[in-house]
Amino acid sequence: MSELKIDIETMGRLAGALAFIGSDGDPAVVAMRAAVESGDPKDIKEARTLFLRVNAAHRNAALAMLMDD
Repeated sequence: MSELKIDIETMGRLAGALAFIGSDGDPAVVAMRAAVESGDPKDIKEARTLFLRVNAAHRNAALAMLMDD
């Protein structure tokens, strides 16, 4: 999972899936949405780090939601 590569569009979709599973206020969701808006590499790195810290079951469920699209 440490080599996960996500483009900015997918990050936005992933934020929505994670918000559905958890909550809109989850730090990873907030950071991912901020990264999508700014496009700043620093924000993207922070969002990725927070996403990787999310509970593995939630993280995998969010990724699975995107795979079903």
